[in-house]
Amino acid sequence: MIGAVLFNQRRILPCAVYLQDEYGIDDLFVGVPVKLGSGGIKEIVELDLQDNELADFKSSNDAVR
Repeated sequence: MIGAVLFNQRRILPCAVYLQDEYGIDDLFVGVPVKLGSGGIKEIVELDLQDNELADFKSSNDAVR
């Protein structure tokens, strides 16, 4: 993570980030893939999840909330 930020590598790594309607999740810190570069998060990478995977993901996040 440090190398991705220091050297602006824009690597995709799993990080806990504050979601604002990504994956249909709002106002919660969740571990998802992000693109890291200089200054931190450049992009939250939204994977194309199947319906059952997305339902499980949301259920897991609801339990955390």
